[in-house]
Amino acid sequence: MSPPPRRSPPKTAPEPQRAELHPGQSVELLKELHILTREGRLNQDTRRKLKQVHHLYQFIEPLLDEVHGHRADPVLVDHGAGKSYLGFILHDLYFRVARSAQDLQGRIIGVETRSDLVAQSRELAARLGFERMEFINRTVQQSQVATQMPAEVDIVTALHACNTATDDAIAFGLKHRARHMVLVPCCQAEVAGVLRQSKALSVKRTALAELWRHPLHTREFGSQITNVLRCLRLQAHGYSVTVTELVGWEHSLKNELILASRHKPLHASQAREAGQRLRDLLQQLGLSALEGRFSVPAA
Repeated sequence: MSPPPRRSPPKTAPEPQRAELHPGQSVELLKELHILTREGRLNQDTRRKLKQVHHLYQFIEPLLDEVHGHRADPVLVDHGAGKSYLGFILHDLYFRVARSAQDLQGRIIGVETRSDLVAQSRELAARLGFERMEFINRTVQQSQVATQMPAEVDIVTALHACNTATDDAIAFGLKHRARHMVLVPCCQAEVAGVLRQSKALSVKRTALAELWRHPLHTREFGSQITNVLRCLRLQAHGYSVTVTELVGWEHSLKNELILASRHKPLHASQAREAGQRLRDLLQQLGLSALEGRFSVPAA
């Protein structure tokens, strides 16, 4: 009998983990951030985190390019940095890989209130030679007056900054005349609390208050109206605003991405109209107590 025909060994499919990385992306960094295991693998949780950060990078990269068009040292401040996933990956993909051959001398400043995470981030940046990264141990609110901050910054990011920290990041951006803001809000509770306090009066005044009669609806409505107020506040200060999804809902329920830019600022009349709408909305919803937080220029 003739021997059976020899079969070619099956082709090895590329590791799905590698297919999800950007060309030239530092595998060592992703291992240090525990996004990849020591064997270079992703689990489901870290895959979601990496997908979110990569999606956010796609929005931030053109903003850095736009800033780079008029200055060689863009400054990006990342609020509520945590373990600085976003900052490290931005530095890796933009400053190290995409722009390594260009004369680009920018900085990424991470703001984080937990001192242990700040120390870890400083140690990792030094060990990997990420020289354009700095870390400040402050709350988002405290960072507004931190002496380490330049008078003006170019881009402000806040990825899942909880509750009012997103509003503090906006206030920081306004004070430091940020050219762009990239915000993914999270856990908005303050407005829902005020809605609950004024519910009895509001239900008598308008049928719309049925939107927050039940606690679950109050929480969800409060979350949505908070972001509406944030967008109006940014527009009142002259920013053009776009609201979109960061990633699909299957990856994160905290999915809203607010992009604000004064690269092409709103006309003064449009800004004034946005400010008036914000004031009217606060009054009509019984949220006048929050006028200080959602402050706008004088009419």
